[in-house]
Amino acid sequence: MVFQNTVQGRSDLAAQGSQHDDTALIARDRLLKKISDDADLPALGSSVSKVVQMTSSDDEAVRNLANFILSDAALTQKVLRIANTVSYRTASGANVTTVSKAIFLLGFDVVKTSALAMVLVDGMSSKHAKDVRIELNHALCASIVGREMAKRSQYKDPEEAAIASLFKNIGRLLVAAHDHRLYSDIAKLVESGKFTPAQASLQILGCSFDLLGESVLREWNIPDSIVHALNSPPAGVLKPARARQEWLQQVAAFSSASARLIPAMNDPGQEAAGKAVLTRFGQALNLDHPKLMQLFASVAEQTRMLASNAELPMQSEDERGSADSAGGVGDAPTDDGSAGLPEEFLLEAAGDAPLPQTVQRHASGKPFNARDLLLAGVQDVVQMMASGRCKVNDLMLLVLETLYGSMGFRFATICLRDAQTGQYRARISMGDNHEVRQAGFVFACASARDLFHLAMENDADLMISDSSVPKIRNLLPEWHRSLLPDARSFIVLPLVVNKKQIGLFYADREQPAPEGVPADETALIKTLKGQVLTALQPR
Repeated sequence: MVFQNTVQGRSDLAAQGSQHDDTALIARDRLLKKISDDADLPALGSSVSKVVQMTSSDDEAVRNLANFILSDAALTQKVLRIANTVSYRTASGANVTTVSKAIFLLGFDVVKTSALAMVLVDGMSSKHAKDVRIELNHALCASIVGREMAKRSQYKDPEEAAIASLFKNIGRLLVAAHDHRLYSDIAKLVESGKFTPAQASLQILGCSFDLLGESVLREWNIPDSIVHALNSPPAGVLKPARARQEWLQQVAAFSSASARLIPAMNDPGQEAAGKAVLTRFGQALNLDHPKLMQLFASVAEQTRMLASNAELPMQSEDERGSADSAGGVGDAPTDDGSAGLPEEFLLEAAGDAPLPQTVQRHASGKPFNARDLLLAGVQDVVQMMASGRCKVNDLMLLVLETLYGSMGFRFATICLRDAQTGQYRARISMGDNHEVRQAGFVFACASARDLFHLAMENDADLMISDSSVPKIRNLLPEWHRSLLPDARSFIVLPLVVNKKQIGLFYADREQPAPEGVPADETALIKTLKGQVLTALQPR
């Protein structure tokens, strides 16, 4: 690992730290070893890297993001809670019950950065809870400032600003998580008024927070443009950026400084700090005092919502004081400031509608309220189609997720005809081990006497309650028995347009489903399929 190399003195950290006394070097090496030995960090880094590298310009981005979120039940609930808060509530007031609809409603970038923040919270919040919570609160707030600044950008892919802002204080977060004593020592130096956070970290660790954070992000394979954005811009009043990378650095620095001011923006004495930030960044980022105050108010509300839905515990007055000390009281212009969120930012807003945390199910896994969930999915599909900005792939993903969640399936996929290879091939999948199962869900287009071909040739929707019944078992093709030997109940919904076989929906469970599919649920399932067929019709 990069960390091990650092401990052995072969990294840039050792070169920078050589000018400091042995105590600082020993402290730094001890900290780096703790970080390197953290068994949870590689898994966290892998998850973070996956989300960061998803881009909205990729045709498969929405399904990849949806699958990532759906693979974690806790993360799914948190994203859905955000979509169901008053800030994003649909005009109809109907609950959002699918991740696909949440992405459509909130936007790809909002869901992506929110999910990334929640992954970071889940991966770090258990370590030295008080100090880590301070830094996580700071990171969440900074990411939202970065997201708001991205909306005003003229540059391509500006959403990287939100990610860079989220990671701006990752070095501080790591110190808080892995060596509370060093974190406290740095805070005391800052509190003395003689050191900035950057100077204090250099004094205690022999390296800056930024350089420590850069080492971790490189280990996580974070893109260079984001890593370089963590470098602080020159001191003094900044001018408008001449290039995208310079703009990213300015936004990350501004977001970090603003995140410390926002929680206490109405407190006495904060006006001077706000003016200092505005003097430094105002010209570069086209901000004046009214714009800054409007930005701060908007970010405060969004941060409250994100922190609440990320289940980040509330902070006490003492902890907020500790946050001020760690960030440097009265040192607003510095880029490495820190702040916690006041309790009022974390109170649940009136009108928020939390989703049910438990669902009663049949032994098969099918929810008792399948009809209501299917109906909500139909309404989501209608709304998506009426928006005028609906893509067929996004619609199919929403229908697939509705079937998957509403009926309690363990694996679900859309299989489409590939004219070049003469095969039907799974294209979009979700559920347990979906990547492996999708790769194996392939069969020839040539007619055969098996359940899948017969369903498509007769355009017949199949609801199989128990696949072990001999007349069903005998119609299952060998590839299905091999790929999904434990599938006991499943559905097959052919997609046939103008008598042309396009593909099918498939979804299964490991248990038989003697409860069956009542007529009202069947009608809703057919309606969902019908919406996809409508979208597939040639125009």
